[in-house]
Amino acid sequence: MVGAPAFGGSRAVLFAQLVDDPSAWPDRFPTEAAQEAERKRLHAIIAEMVPWEASNNETILNKARWEIARSVAWDLGEEPPPREDGRAILDYLQTKAPPVYDPFSGGGSIPLEAQRLGLRAYGSDLNPVAVLIGKALVEIPPKFAGQPPVNPKARAEAVHGALRAWKGAQGLAEDVRYYGQWMRDEAERRIGHLYPKARLADGTEATVIAWLWARTVRSPDPATKGAMVPLVSSFLLATKEGKKAWVVPVIDANAPDGWRFEVRTGTLAKPEEERLKKGTKSARGSNFVCVLTGASINGEHVKAEGMAGRMGARLMAIVAEGNRNRLYLSPTADHEGLALTADPRWEPEGELPNDPRNFWAILYGLKTFASLFTRRQLVALTTFSDLVAEAREKALMDASAAGLPDDPTPLHASGTGTTAYADAIATYLAFGVDRLADRASTVCSWDTGAEGKSSTGSPGRSAAIRGTFSRQAIPMMWDYAEGNVFSESASNFNDAIGWVLKPFDTAVRSKSE
Repeated sequence: MVGAPAFGGSRAVLFAQLVDDPSAWPDRFPTEAAQEAERKRLHAIIAEMVPWEASNNETILNKARWEIARSVAWDLGEEPPPREDGRAILDYLQTKAPPVYDPFSGGGSIPLEAQRLGLRAYGSDLNPVAVLIGKALVEIPPKFAGQPPVNPKARAEAVHGALRAWKGAQGLAEDVRYYGQWMRDEAERRIGHLYPKARLADGTEATVIAWLWARTVRSPDPATKGAMVPLVSSFLLATKEGKKAWVVPVIDANAPDGWRFEVRTGTLAKPEEERLKKGTKSARGSNFVCVLTGASINGEHVKAEGMAGRMGARLMAIVAEGNRNRLYLSPTADHEGLALTADPRWEPEGELPNDPRNFWAILYGLKTFASLFTRRQLVALTTFSDLVAEAREKALMDASAAGLPDDPTPLHASGTGTTAYADAIATYLAFGVDRLADRASTVCSWDTGAEGKSSTGSPGRSAAIRGTFSRQAIPMMWDYAEGNVFSESASNFNDAIGWVLKPFDTAVRSKSE
């Protein structure tokens, strides 16, 4: 089986492969009219089962399972189990239906959907990341299906009579959510001082969503006396009608290098909006103009400055949480200075591949993995990475206290006791850190049109930071967005955990349920 289409598509492909066309059974459908009528009925089942909403609808899924069981049974000269007996249908498919093998399973959509349809599924891949994702999606949840959460909060609620049935992997998901929240709170206790609030004009404070930065190089114009000037791809911050915001570079002899950024909001005439949209770029690629003199800054100069390690950055704007809206604020020296005080005790090792075609950043001196992150981002990611191990130890003790078998067999050795359960929780928490890393690099950009969009479906939350891998390359980002990992918007850690938990909503249930 080649390729891995979207989950609903995988479901449809598997169904079509395992359910015979009516023409294969002329004794049961003797006429073309009968065959066509049956074919339309099967097509209607496919149409019903493809939408994402059908992923956990047992009524719809059981229809599909019965059709597969019927084809398998007829091929064996048998009759399928009764349509209404879902348990018998699953048992029949597990023992009689052919298994599904996917040697290039990637993200695991085909094995997952085969499992959802009641089939035995086997997947593999040469990419170890894909294998881990597949295991987390298909293999791990059924191991702990029907098990209640072990965290102290859930156990306390159970003691006080708040009993509930934990179906599928809901208990595991609840624990991932609990320990993810613990990680977030503990990280804020340790490094929250690096993420200050923004002071508003009325004296109140607001949580920062993101800090927007612009890279800088020394101007080649001798008249500037070596001043660092910004490389900005666009001065626009928000383009939604009635909520437009933009940045203006202001020449100010008292400011560092003779200029500063100022944020403005209101309405814009179309010509002015088009001008702001160009930032300081003069042409495609890395060609800019000096904000001080208008002198040309060509791509070769920018590359030379970057390769010499002389590329810097200046805070361009602050985006804060308002009352169900965003507030765009001018940068302040204290916010910029505090970010520079971050002192990462560890940096990722290794150089980026020497592949300028796909890793554009190396042309501008960003040659290492560490160079793709701000100092504050490195501190945050290191902190959250350390907390995964600490959360695992807490989960291990809590699982033992909750009565899970004290089995030291780890998850990778097919364990199902306390150690394996703690390993499972740590695996999903690590995915959360991975998700955070994708939205916490200097390759992330600000989405000026994302006002009101939500990555988790929560009202008032918005995913306005494009991830590192918004394209299959590491581009050079001239102005980038640094999200607040402790906010309620953009690229925060809770949002990352929310994305990890999305598949649990439709996780496959075990046969014992």
